[in-house]
Parts: sequence; C-alpha cells; structure tokens
Amino acid sequence: MNDIPDRVPTPCPSCSPDLETVHEVLTEGGGALTVRCSECGHVHKIQPETRREVTLDVVVSQEGESFTANVTTPEDEVVEVGDEFILETEEVLSTVRVTSLELDGHRRTEAAPADEIETVWTREVDNVAVNVTVHPKDGSRDDSRSVTVYVPGDYEFEVGDTETFGDDEFEIDAFVVRGDATGYDRDRYEMDGDSIVAKDAKRVYAYDQTSSAWSAW
Repeated sequence: MNDIPDRVPTPCPSCSPDLETVHEVLTEGGGALTVRCSECGHVHKIQPETRREVTLDVVVSQEGESFTANVTTPEDEVVEVGDEFILETEEVLSTVRVTSLELDGHRRTEAAPADEIETVWTREVDNVAVNVTVHPKDGSRDDSRSVTVYVPGDYEFEVGDTETFGDDEFEIDAFVVRGDATGYDRDRYEMDGDSIVAKDAKRVYAYDQTSSAWSAW
C-alpha cells in the first residue's frame, strides 16, 4: 500500500529555507521524493520522514474458534473498535474487525495509539454466522426456535423481506446491531425497509413462512 501523500509540507531551498511550504509530490524513487514548491515552483528532492512501526498481537475469532497472529503498523496509528483491516498470514487471508483493544494491565479501551496496545481482539467478517430467532406464523413466542445461517459478511437483511435458507423460509421482522458496528443510530430496527449487513447483525428476528405445519421439534 502506498502511504506517500499527494502534497507534503517541507522547507523550500529557493524561497523558504527556514519555514515549511506546501509541496506537490511529483515522483518517488530511491528512497527520496521529488517535490515542487507551490509558492515558487522550485523542484527539488527530499527524504520522507520514516514512521516507526510496532508489531501488535491480534486474536481472531472465527465461528466459535480463535487463533492469534501479528500485524505491523505505524506506532502513532490510532486503532479503534469497529476498524476493519486485511489480515494476511501463512494460513489465512481474511478481513477482520476490531472488537476490543487491550492495554497494559488488561485494561480495555475503545481507541488507542498502536504503541499503547497490548492485544487487538477481532473477528473475521468475510463470512459470518448470523443467529435468527424464528417465531411461529401465528405470532406466538412460546414455540420460537433459533437457527444459524452462514452468509458473506456483506449479505444484506431487510425488514419485510422473505429469506430462504435450506428448509427454512422466514420473513424478517427486526434485527439487533452488534456493539462493534458503526453507522447505526440505535441498537434495534424493526421498520419495513430497515436493513443491515450480516457482519453487523447481532441477531435477526423473523416469522416462519414455511409451507409445512409448524413444529417446535
């Protein structure tokens, strides 16, 4: 991934040797940047600042199991719950989402610079398991049952839609949002048209639509 910006602040040897001015980055090569001063147009080379990096321990939860890995990131990079990144190891290549951050002394936080973090807790979100509570057609809750569906993380559930998974067919009634999801303004949605992607869903509620008679067994 190229982290070189389009513009950088740096002194200009022609018009501003003591103060930084905005420079346009023209090319990168040999560890140096060729830049053009936005004040006078002078072109010169600079050495970009090297950001120190740290290696973080990452725990990945994946369908009830977990494994550990490592990632390297700039020490001043702020990591937050809800962030997603690609984790690449010899065994796996997957997208994971930060669910918790552990600092020194087993303290937990929602966000912190990378150099303060002991462990990053994550879960895999490329493919996810979604728990669905299915109520009988008649609306009673006594014989409700729970099913688990396995879908891509970006699979969308919408209130009012009918879904079919194997022998199960049900109409979405509501859903509850995971605590690590972002972009939602409340925990529960139940209006027709409300939607959520699978990786953000803590639980989906639905009414049975199968043609066979309802059975709790």
